Amino acid sequence: MCLLALSLSGVCVTAVESRPAGLIAAESPEHRPFGARVKAFVALTKPRVIELLLMTTVPVMFLAAQGVPDMWLVLATCVGGYLSAGGAGAFNMYYDRDIDAMMDRTSQRPLVTGMVSPRECLVFAATLTVGSTVWFWFLVNPLSAMLSLGASLFYTVVYTMILKRRTAQNIVWGGIAGCLPVIIGWSAVKNEVSWASLILFLVIFFWTPPHYWPLSMKVKDDYERVGVPMLPVVAGNKAVARQIVLYSWVMVGVSLLLTPLGYTGWFYTVVAVACGGLWLKEAHALQARAKAGITGAKLKEMRLFHWSITYVSLLFTAVAIDPFLR
Repeated sequence: MCLLALSLSGVCVTAVESRPAGLIAAESPEHRPFGARVKAFVALTKPRVIELLLMTTVPVMFLAAQGVPDMWLVLATCVGGYLSAGGAGAFNMYYDRDIDAMMDRTSQRPLVTGMVSPRECLVFAATLTVGSTVWFWFLVNPLSAMLSLGASLFYTVVYTMILKRRTAQNIVWGGIAGCLPVIIGWSAVKNEVSWASLILFLVIFFWTPPHYWPLSMKVKDDYERVGVPMLPVVAGNKAVARQIVLYSWVMVGVSLLLTPLGYTGWFYTVVAVACGGLWLKEAHALQARAKAGITGAKLKEMRLFHWSITYVSLLFTAVAIDPFLR
């Protein structure tokens, strides 16, 4: 057992030891229809997660171009991004197949049901990762290729293999992988990294924990059962809600830096202030319910989770539209 200190809350907690990956997945069914197999391989790429990643990548390309970027470049970046993130998602499912089998939320993943074998998943993940790097290198640019490969390796090795089962800060630092598509979108157009891309990187960095912690509050029993020390497992709802509010304020503050630095104008600012205000209202409401000792369905933690997706969608849509209004 290792003693971990939550960096922002200052609360010392004892995390559950990590358990080795590699347990045998469920036996493969005798009959595996082709259509079901195709769906299973698509599921390995975590397409719903990739939707969010592309939602932060494409608008940044419009901001970098200060208008409409080369649409073939946008398509190439999206395809490469899907392949890269898909490979990382498949690696994650390969490594986590032991705990996925014991969690209600993940019990129907392809390796658990046996629709895809561990060996097939590993080959598939490696192929997507290598293929995406080559794709970016020749069809976008080498800088974007290296950033894409770095994001994939960070998610696979740093988050999945090192942080996830060892520290309650897993989603904080592991979330860096999900921030890199913002920089990739900028580098695809400019072949460089700018302050604008770094600011938006930080927006996603501070958005990720308060986005994911409400969901992990909802499925806390799942994580506790398999020994994954997500923050809601090792700290009470009050402590988690306090962290959510702290990260939310920083996130909103960082989101407002683009305009003073000259990268955006009035439209983005109005959207960022309005959406940020609504976010803070939801975050403080969740904290109030947690302080009152409310638990179960009445805690309504998923309100903030669902709003977080709407927030990032609206904010980055404003990033794409703003150049046309300046």
